[in-house]
Amino acid sequence: MAFTLGAYFTFAAVQGDYGLFRRAEILDNAARLEAERDSLRAELAEMENLTRRLSDEYLDLDLLDQQAREVLGLIRSDEIVIR
Repeated sequence: MAFTLGAYFTFAAVQGDYGLFRRAEILDNAARLEAERDSLRAELAEMENLTRRLSDEYLDLDLLDQQAREVLGLIRSDEIVIR
């Protein structure tokens, strides 16, 4: 009987809902989510920078020209497009 209880509690401590394997899985998931959060923060900082550079208070003409070319497909009259 004592061996059976010991085996049960050992199994529960290793593979149960609150066991060692579950803890390792949770820690791995937390590390993955933290990496994703850091990636999203970097992307957000880049978008905030681009938004600030295109705002009324601080207008970056080179960025405005680049966006007009990429998004709207605009070209200057003295340019030639080769496809």
